[in-house]
Parts: sequence; C-alpha cells; structure tokens
Amino acid sequence: MRTAGCPFATYFLQVHTVPCSHHDFSPKMKVFVAIFATFVALSLAGDYSEEEDVLVLTNDNFEAAIAEFENILVEFYAPWCGHCKALAPEYAKAAGSLKEKESAIKLAKVDATVESDIAQKFEVRGYPTMKFFRNGKPMEYGGGRQADQIVTWLEKKTGPPAANLETADQAEKLKEDNEVLVVGFFKDQESDGAKAFLEVARSDDETTFAITSTDEVYTKLEAKGDGVVLFKKFDEGRNDFEGEVNEDGLKQFIKENQLPLVVEFTESTAQKVFGGEVKNHNLLFISKEHEDFDGILEQFRGAAADFKGKILFIYINVDNDDHSRILEFFGLNKEECPQVRLISLDEDMTKYKPETEEITTENMKAFVQGFIDKTIKAFLMSQDVPEDWDKEGVKVLVGKNFAEVALDENKAVLVEFYAPWCGHCKQLAPIYDELGEKFKDSEDIVVAKMDSTANEVEDVKIQSFPTIKYFPKGKDSQVVDYNGERTLEAMAKFLESGGKDGAGPSDEEDWEDGDEDFDEDEAYDEEGEDLELEEAEDADADAEGSKDEL
Repeated sequence: MRTAGCPFATYFLQVHTVPCSHHDFSPKMKVFVAIFATFVALSLAGDYSEEEDVLVLTNDNFEAAIAEFENILVEFYAPWCGHCKALAPEYAKAAGSLKEKESAIKLAKVDATVESDIAQKFEVRGYPTMKFFRNGKPMEYGGGRQADQIVTWLEKKTGPPAANLETADQAEKLKEDNEVLVVGFFKDQESDGAKAFLEVARSDDETTFAITSTDEVYTKLEAKGDGVVLFKKFDEGRNDFEGEVNEDGLKQFIKENQLPLVVEFTESTAQKVFGGEVKNHNLLFISKEHEDFDGILEQFRGAAADFKGKILFIYINVDNDDHSRILEFFGLNKEECPQVRLISLDEDMTKYKPETEEITTENMKAFVQGFIDKTIKAFLMSQDVPEDWDKEGVKVLVGKNFAEVALDENKAVLVEFYAPWCGHCKQLAPIYDELGEKFKDSEDIVVAKMDSTANEVEDVKIQSFPTIKYFPKGKDSQVVDYNGERTLEAMAKFLESGGKDGAGPSDEEDWEDGDEDFDEDEAYDEEGEDLELEEAEDADADAEGSKDEL
C-alpha cells in the first residue's frame, strides 16, 4: 500500500494499523481503520499523470510506482536530449501497444534534470538511460529503441520465451505485428529440436518467437512439416531452416536472415548494426535524392546475398545532417557521393576503399571478397599536401607527407595531432605557434601538427585530442608521448633536452585537465552513443563539444 503525498494518511495508518500494547481498539474502530486504509490505498493507487500511455514519475511517487507495478520499464531522460526526442514516439507507441494487449507491464519516464534525487540514486550517467524494475529490483534494459523491440524485450523478460500459437488467426496477427517472427513447428514440444528452439528463444531478447503443434497453424503458415521458419516483412519474406534443429545452427540462421540484405543506417537500426555479431560493414554513402538511387542500391544489394553472416551491407543517407560526422570520419563530403567504404570493427576500425568508384554488383563482390581474402590494403585518409605546408613555424602534415617529415632520421620532430573542433586544441594553438616560431630556423628540430580527423597514419593510434608525440632522431629511436605541461617553457625545454626532460606522466595516468576523447567507435556509431551528464554540464563552457558527442 502507498501513502506517498499524504502525510496524514501515513501517520494515521502507522499509528492505527500496527499492533501496539498502548492501543486496544474496539471492533468498530478496527472496521473503520480497515475501511480507511482501503480508501487511502485506492485513492492513491492511480496517483500518476500519464502522457501518451507513459506514466510520469517524480521523486515523490517513484518508489510507490516500482512497488505497485510488478514489471515497469523506466526511461530517465533530458528534455533537450536529441536521442531522447527520437525515442519518445517509439516509447509511447510501445506503451500503447502493451495497453492494447491489456498487459500488466508499465512504461514510465523520469525527467532526470528535474528529479535529480532519483537519477543519482540509480547512477544515471547518460541520456536516455532505461532501467527495468521487476518486483522493485532494477536491471539494465538491453533491447532496441523501436516500439516492437521494446515490447518484445519486455515480454521476453516477463513471460514465456515463445508464444504458443493455437489458431490461424493468432498466427496471422503475430506475423502482422512483427517485422521479424521466428516460428517453431513441432508436433512434439518435448523433442530435442523443440527444446533447442526454446533455448534459443530464451536467449534472444530482441526477436519474437512462437511455437505451435496445431495443424491449423501449420496449414496457415504453409509449414511442410516440423522445423523452423523465419518470417519477415522485407526481401524474400520468409526463410526456412534446413537440417536438424540445434542451438548453434538456429542462432546462425537467425543472424543471417533477421536483417535486410541492405540495411539503412538510422537511429532505430544502429543497435542491431553495432550490437550484432557481424563486425565487418560495407557502407554505401548515397543521397536518397540521387537520380539513380534505386538502380545503385539494387547493384549494391546484388552483392550482399553472397556474404550473409560475414559482411553487413549498409547504406547511409547523406542528406541526413545527423550523419555529417560519419562522413567526416570516413573523409567524405556529400558532394562526392555515392561512395563505398568497408570498415572492420574487429581490426581496430580499419577502413578499406574500392579501386573503382563504379558501383556494380560485380565490383562490390570483388571488393568484399578481396577484403575477406586479405588481398587489398587498408585505406588511410589524407588531405593533399598544402603548397605552403612548411612556410610557418609550425609545419602542416597530412597523411601523404607525414612519413617524409616526421620519420626523417636526421631531425627530431614534435607533432600535435589535433581536431579542428577540439576546445583544448584551440587553447593550445597560440602557445604551439610560439613554440614553432622559436624553432623555425633550427637545423634539426621540427614543430608540426596534423588534423587527425582528415588524415590517418599507419601504426599511430590517436585516442584523445590533442595528442603530442615526439619522433627523435635516429633510425631505431622510440616515439615518446609528451604529456608534460603545455607551456612554451616546458615544451621548449623538452625539445632542447632531446625528449628526455619533462615528458610528463605515462599514458596510463590521468591527464589533469582532461583531454577530449577520440573514440573511433563513437565517431562511426554516432547514433548509438548517448550524451553523458558531464558533457551536458560542460556544454556551455565548450560549445564545440567533445568527441564523446559524435
């Protein structure tokens, strides 16, 4: 029973319903107390406001809600958060779907910028954060952000792993309601195949599963006999599992067929793209307004079937401004698209570029097969070498001239790897320019910089901005990371000592002023990362933001 928001009711119930030697109630008083307690419980049971079937929780009623509802999913959000705004209609749709089904599962939301006590209690570190409470105990939400994904995840956590289909109408409705539906046809639901099917269903939180042994459903869904069929609303419409049903084979079957041959990269598909087991992605950057959009996409799709389960084929609409950072990450601009790039998440975000820009099925097959066979080289981005790259004190390096300058055995070279939007880099710029002027006429010391958002160098991994590295003279010399003070005096002393004095703490130690992280996964997975609270607090101070916001 809840009494939140009613101090008198709380006091009354505590005093008059707890057995105590100082109170000897008459039978009439006991009846009154019972009636009053029931009245209070009923009057407070619905003490929540709703927005589009989603409960609105506050510091005052949160504890009561998770106590009252056995299963409740709570979204902690910020009104200004872009990811939260994108989630809102899907979240409301999921709540409406559960309500329509007369499900006891509830969806709720908390404005974490206002109800800060609750957000702190549950260690909310980013927006949106979704937590599922079962019997009052929290667990992290692990599903997708589309309405059907939310509903599927919740139903998996609260009910049987697979719905039992007994009628043709049930089967047709479940098929209609789900983008992907996996149905097990087993006359004997105690068979090894049926048990393996249910075990896979139990382990998969994102896909809807159903099981049947009814002839009517077999006929309706055109099942030839016992087995498993994956129904989907795209491509060929259905896939029939072949061979003996076992867990490993069934998981692989679902993985290969649950996504379209070519997936459009959006906020709703990002989790499936990055959360799946396939870590090699072939990307088509194209405008949906391109005069031959359908034809190019069809050529691209023509190669995808040969690599199911090995390579994801994805297209990215360059008309979407939200994808500008992804274009930047791959060194592309909208005007030069359509373009294709392949990226391997298993190979430390290594990128590959086709030899030809002509997008045909045969070209795509040859390109992807070359990646699988390891017969093509990784692609490293580089700008063209500026004509005046060496005119100022700080020399300008790009991918094409990096080795020639930074790896010159006869010179000691200090290189700042920066990002144009990085606030820390901007603060360092005037000091670094002074350093360059100081050593401008030196015969054996070079001060240089490289824009690491547009240029890549083999064997040099940049984790934060700015990163400063010292390349000493000599063929076998070791590169030194400079983590010392960022003052003219300190950096000059470091250079004059041959990189021995004032390098600062090692990479493992925390930098005092906090560099801006360069996370390539976030740069590519710009739809999947949520804005952390610390970034929100710093947003006004540094309008450019950090790499975490990509």
